[in-house]
Amino acid sequence: MSGFPLPAPMRRALDLAVEAAADGEVPVGAVITLEGRIVAEARNAMRGSTDPTAHAEMVAIRAAAATLGQPRLDGCVLWVTLEPCAMCAAAIGLARIATLNFAAADPKGGAVEHGARIFAQPTCHHRPEVHSGIGETEAAAQLKTFFADRRG
Repeated sequence: MSGFPLPAPMRRALDLAVEAAADGEVPVGAVITLEGRIVAEARNAMRGSTDPTAHAEMVAIRAAAATLGQPRLDGCVLWVTLEPCAMCAAAIGLARIATLNFAAADPKGGAVEHGARIFAQPTCHHRPEVHSGIGETEAAAQLKTFFADRRG
């Protein structure tokens, strides 16, 4: 999508990823919208919360379910800066999220277009519409910088 302005929810997710990195978390941000309005947002919080399941997507899904007062997020759109892992992809399916938009691919840990390919499995009960590469350049740069600084 180079040359085009990013959709506002992805812009917000990328900004949340910057906040995560500033706190020493892997820079991943997530935003959930319903009918164009933000109902939840989150960033990675595993280190700060000592919760290995506190990926941005999981925290956002929990917050959206609480905000909407229901476990199914029918009609919701998830915007996230990194391809979801197997845990998060499974939760996206269980939450019945309608559309998944993610920025950077994750060949090592992703489970949507890589690895387990959760939504392609015959046991997957719900498959969201998936769009990748939205804000990919910025998200990939955030991740590369974050890990280079830790190795440096």
